[in-house]
Amino acid sequence: MTDFPWLTTLTFTPLIGGFLVIGIGAQRNLARSLALTFSSVSLGLAILVWKNFDSTLTELQFVERHPWIPSLDIEYFVGVDGLSLMMILLSAIVVPMAMLASWKMFGDAPHPGPLPVGRGEGGRRPGEGDSGSGYSPPLYYALVLFLQAGLFGTFTALNFFHWFIFWELSLVPAFFLIKLWGGPQRSAAATQFFVYTMVGSVALLLSFLALYQAAGTFDFIRLSELGRSGELASALSVKLGWYDLTAKQLGVVIFAGALLGFAVKVPLVPFHTWLPLAYAEAPTPVTMLLTGAMSKMGVYGFLRILLPIFPEQVRWVLTPLMWLAVITIVFGAAAAFAQKDLKRTFAYSSINHLGYCLLGVFALAKLIGDDPRLAAEKAAVFNGVLLQMFNHGLTAATVFCFIGFIERRTGGLRGLNEFGGLRAVAPVFCGLMGIALFSSLGLPGLNGFVGEFLIFKGAFPLATWATALSVIGLLVTAVFILTVIQRVFNGPLNATWREFGDLTLSERLIVVPAIGLMFVLGIYPQLAIGAVNATVVELVAQLKF
Repeated sequence: MTDFPWLTTLTFTPLIGGFLVIGIGAQRNLARSLALTFSSVSLGLAILVWKNFDSTLTELQFVERHPWIPSLDIEYFVGVDGLSLMMILLSAIVVPMAMLASWKMFGDAPHPGPLPVGRGEGGRRPGEGDSGSGYSPPLYYALVLFLQAGLFGTFTALNFFHWFIFWELSLVPAFFLIKLWGGPQRSAAATQFFVYTMVGSVALLLSFLALYQAAGTFDFIRLSELGRSGELASALSVKLGWYDLTAKQLGVVIFAGALLGFAVKVPLVPFHTWLPLAYAEAPTPVTMLLTGAMSKMGVYGFLRILLPIFPEQVRWVLTPLMWLAVITIVFGAAAAFAQKDLKRTFAYSSINHLGYCLLGVFALAKLIGDDPRLAAEKAAVFNGVLLQMFNHGLTAATVFCFIGFIERRTGGLRGLNEFGGLRAVAPVFCGLMGIALFSSLGLPGLNGFVGEFLIFKGAFPLATWATALSVIGLLVTAVFILTVIQRVFNGPLNATWREFGDLTLSERLIVVPAIGLMFVLGIYPQLAIGAVNATVVELVAQLKF
């Protein structure tokens, strides 16, 4: 079965689906059904890739390698290992969830645009939903499919030219999804998102053009080999002569461009300021995509590209990077606690949770010599980062899905203090959302616990003080999660919401599978660890730290 072009089929299925959805015109019901079909087929293909993935092998699998532009050494080069497998599965799961969450987003008379007065604490006036504008619903569904194709391409491509096309393909649809269907401040949110991500993308492009000039290749595998051997630094000094910079200075400049591109995408504080507004103003199903899958592109870039290609440069700035990760964790949790809007609360919570991933990434860069015990701790950290990426994506997308259900019932309200006592009128809703919130908290038995535990277990002997201070983020996270539960679910019932209504059957079909997967991965994390551990051990051995 490995002779079949699985990854090409996986990547181009949603791309073809997007064009077909656009081509059917204004038939809203047909468009959403066709879009859901293509995203579901992509999920099926991703499951087939997982089922046929040999977890005992350390090398890339399902490799497809064909000359594309031979004169420039540009190839169509894709492959999967444990690192990319987890991200493919995550993207394949989150997109159909977002499609289903969008099912009733477009009413018979789409909202003509945000109104300027009378908004509640949640940032929207009563009656203002997520439909955003009168733009064509088929265009919305097509953009979601294009975004999914960009995600699949980003997580499978192994040549920068090919990879960068799909990196941008995921960003452009996200911009238009926010701009055309977002909330009252959608223009500002989309502009911030575009400017930040475009600056990061340009920095990435310039850095890799410089690497190509020096090394003559865009191949990530070859560039990683040159980075580990030290040949890349000497090639930079020979082939590039920018303003008489030394090889070390050239390496730092090029590394800084790549670092900026990935730091913006995660985001790492202080490059985070675009995220809260974008998450809050995007239609909630789009927020599910932003936090569930797109935010993982940055962490993936750190693991796949930055650490292997720039090991020496990472070591030079490791201490400030480690402390920025700690600041990201603590700041994200503290800012989440300070919010009064549910979407902004969990936007900052995403910053906090991805900060744990960055703590683990930078712990991997600590020098350990030949100590086998510390090598084992690095493997634990790496496994933890992969699990945290997947688990956060699943949990955060589910939490935002519940917030979308709240908005649908309240006409767009989502202020933390506008509810209370919902447990009395919507017990199933509150019970299932509570499970997702406890997963975000990292409760043992749920998926959110395992990744964080492995990161802290492995990072503590590698970066003791940074890891210890990061525990503050865990404590603050517990406080704001419990605060949300208390103010929304418990206490006296707000009379306004006596007819709030419990989860419908269609809503349960969206969230129950995700909740079930949280329990499965929380109770049996080996299901994920077993698939990626061989890759993790090999990548840890390859890292020059």
